[in-house]
Amino acid sequence: MRTKATELVGIDVPIFAFSHCRDVVAAVTNAGGLGVLGAVAHSPEQLAIDLDWIEAEVGAKPYGIDLLVPEKFVGAEEGGFDRTALQGLLPDAHKEWVDDLLERYGVPPLPEGLGGGRGLGGMRVDPKSMAPLLDVCFDHRPRLLASALGPPPAHFLERAHAADVPVAALAGTVEHAAKHAAAGADLIVAQGTEAGGHTGLIATMVLVPAVVDAVGPTPVLAAGGIASGRQLAAGMALGADGAWCGSVWLTTEEAETPPAIKAKFLAAGPGDTVRSRSMTGKPARMLRTAWTDEWERADGPGPLPMPIQPLLIGPAMARIGRVADKAGTGANDLATYFIGQVVGSLDTVKPTRRVVLEMVEEFIDAVERLGGFLTED
Repeated sequence: MRTKATELVGIDVPIFAFSHCRDVVAAVTNAGGLGVLGAVAHSPEQLAIDLDWIEAEVGAKPYGIDLLVPEKFVGAEEGGFDRTALQGLLPDAHKEWVDDLLERYGVPPLPEGLGGGRGLGGMRVDPKSMAPLLDVCFDHRPRLLASALGPPPAHFLERAHAADVPVAALAGTVEHAAKHAAAGADLIVAQGTEAGGHTGLIATMVLVPAVVDAVGPTPVLAAGGIASGRQLAAGMALGADGAWCGSVWLTTEEAETPPAIKAKFLAAGPGDTVRSRSMTGKPARMLRTAWTDEWERADGPGPLPMPIQPLLIGPAMARIGRVADKAGTGANDLATYFIGQVVGSLDTVKPTRRVVLEMVEEFIDAVERLGGFLTED
């Protein structure tokens, strides 16, 4: 399968797989697609470890890295605050509300000496904390770098292009896509509202062809609601050069998805997600649970801006995750994670390679079926 997107990064099938799990990234790349590691919560040290591991697993095959550098965030005017300064911006009322929430649901504190680890509380979304991650990226050999929020900054583009690394940018509106292309992005990901994680309000079916028309000849990937070959074919019929997929990998055998969350995903329907600011401070689609409902309460404090919200809730998420699969607390009721509306079709745990191959086979069947509608009359 040859498209502008596959030729840009040197892959065999137009499947770009976003995952926080290095095993999934390597498995997709080895199956012919492009695994893209979500590195926003990595420390520089952990990112180096994971990239070394991926490169050992995939050999000379290409892979990508996704970073999250929004244009607007608390402290943007100062170039970003360090963690100590950000901690000082956490309102006492919010901290008390979160503590009360966990107490009401019977979620125990973390054992003494046990930190929250990486994850939401460790998100790096500003120039100061992103710079060391970029250094690690360019010490390795990714074939794609993705900017997940806002137009790719000029310094980011210049450094990537100097290293001959294409840059992708995610967009939820035609206007944002046009800004990304004008800034110099080499690949636009048109992400519909069906998608998991940070997403806008426009459906994939409407967004993709409009973005294709607006940014051509820059190649476009369809994203949002794509977990099968039929959906891949639909995206490419709309003018895309491939698909950017995230949710489908969360229930694979290799995924690091916690067992309690994976079980929720396998049981969920397409209507069981919601766009909420409760995790990152920006609207992101995730599984609707007691956590998202609590943050929507009229008498609640309301989410804080990025990156203060993830810093606020990072310890709470660690407490919830530690006991979410144990009886006797309400942690399982609160547990949630980013997932798209396609969760309703994710009802079986499969190896990542099998998911890729099934998507390709179904894509071929879908294209042949469409071809069968044409007649010579």
